[in-house]
Amino acid sequence: MQFDYEFRSRRSNIIAHNGMVASSQPLASLAGLDILRAGGTAADAAVAIAAMLAVVEPFSTGIGGDCFVLYWDASTKTVSALNGSGPTAQSANLEELKSSGYERHPHFTGHAVSVPGTVAAWDALLQRFGRLSLADTLAPAIKYAIEGFPVTELIGSGWPLMIDRLLRINNDPAQPKHLQHPGPAQPSGNEFLIDGRAPRVGEMMTLTSLGETMMQIASEGRDFIYEGDFAHKACDHIKLYGGWLEPSDFSGFKAEWIEPIHADYRDVRLYECPPNGQGLAAIMATKIANEFNLSSMNEVERIHTLIECMRLGFLEALRWVADPHFVGIPYENLFSEDYVQKQVGSIRAKQAIKNLPVKITPSGGDTVYLSVIDGEGNGCSLINSLYFGGGTGLVVPGTGVMMQNRAALFELDPHHPNALLGGKRPYHTIIPGMLTKEGELLASFGVMGGFMQPQGHLQVLSNLVDLRHNPQQALDTPRFCLNINDGGGVGAEDPGGEVFIEKGFDFDTLAALRNMGHRISPVSGRQRQIFGGGQVIQRDFESGVLIAGSDPRKDGCALGW
Repeated sequence: MQFDYEFRSRRSNIIAHNGMVASSQPLASLAGLDILRAGGTAADAAVAIAAMLAVVEPFSTGIGGDCFVLYWDASTKTVSALNGSGPTAQSANLEELKSSGYERHPHFTGHAVSVPGTVAAWDALLQRFGRLSLADTLAPAIKYAIEGFPVTELIGSGWPLMIDRLLRINNDPAQPKHLQHPGPAQPSGNEFLIDGRAPRVGEMMTLTSLGETMMQIASEGRDFIYEGDFAHKACDHIKLYGGWLEPSDFSGFKAEWIEPIHADYRDVRLYECPPNGQGLAAIMATKIANEFNLSSMNEVERIHTLIECMRLGFLEALRWVADPHFVGIPYENLFSEDYVQKQVGSIRAKQAIKNLPVKITPSGGDTVYLSVIDGEGNGCSLINSLYFGGGTGLVVPGTGVMMQNRAALFELDPHHPNALLGGKRPYHTIIPGMLTKEGELLASFGVMGGFMQPQGHLQVLSNLVDLRHNPQQALDTPRFCLNINDGGGVGAEDPGGEVFIEKGFDFDTLAALRNMGHRISPVSGRQRQIFGGGQVIQRDFESGVLIAGSDPRKDGCALGW
């Protein structure tokens, strides 16, 4: 079956009152809705969806990954942030990598694996805001992992791309040849294949080992991952591929409740998780964009302004996002009116800023984002990820757990705030979003996909507020994605990187943006995955009516009751 990347079908908003879920796979959305109907909170439903996605969309998320959450508590009318990202090994050694010939951190070796924070985050979320047990929320995922599920279109179209990584056929191109770690003769990635091949779209797939691991978590709780045999198995396997992790790095790990950061935009407030996540990029871009009247602009002016605001937002994120337990973040200066106005003053109406020292590269859509609002008005915005598709591709034998490669985002410059250091958490791209208005929850939303995420947040926010789009319209609208991978440009006329533009923009708009100095590259077909996939659930706080949209760029849907 050939997957259609043209997204021709029209979607209506889903409208309900008693509860709403939205995710990138229908069975996962259904699992969350069933939990709500059984009396669970938004937290309970979110964990059920995340666990189900680890089964039905296994190369985007899983037990071996990390998780960030924003949660709206309707009883206290407050937003809480949860950081479920783990640190790299205490013995991680930057100089060892550099002396071995690495110029950047490798992505697909054991060095890239940090302690997976997912299960600790699920547990912390349920402990604070849930009514059901971890076992209750894992039950749907366990059932489908053991009994099987039909593979959906977009997920199935990407599955064959993972074969080489699962079977360790090709090494990381950044890895010096003398440091290649071929690992076992029979790679454990076969647990995600059928006789060495990927399942076909529509074919039934079982992930028995993963289901059995989830059964153990349901029985023993979070300690099964962090205090028992799993940690030993994971570390032994990671070391076969050059990694540093020890069981002692897993032991005692806990997800961390933190204060979110926010930016006011017109009459709404955007909340993001603070560093070590890149929510700072979205907050800075939003603060700058708030100084422009985007609703009165034409499409060219609005897109130009949003691009410039986003580039300036990334400028700050790439300077400062790091583990705040190791590096101080200068919020007072960054969020000051004087500094924001200085950034605003650097944006020209008809000319792209030249030579910004920013370096980012689109990294695809290998993450899952989900949103839930329950009938009591509690909201959960949750993002779960392995980073690159399938993370490292390293599967802990007999467990069905694929290990992420989040540590690959460390810098090898020892003077950078995000420099690799033992026990430190890396820069994280995954960010959930949340909007409030007049002290009430307005929307739980997010757009996943590497460095696309803050860009997606800004664009969806502008669509909702400036263009007054409904949730589905806000997601359907074509997007831009920055590709600033040349260190800021070479010549005086180089604005510092490409702007990928999704199919759907008017040709005249593209021409006008080029005339302003933007290097515009139209994108269609499979490459459209760089624009990520999002979910939006909006709530009318007077009537309690919920309105949801689900991104047509993914396989999923919103469901309500």
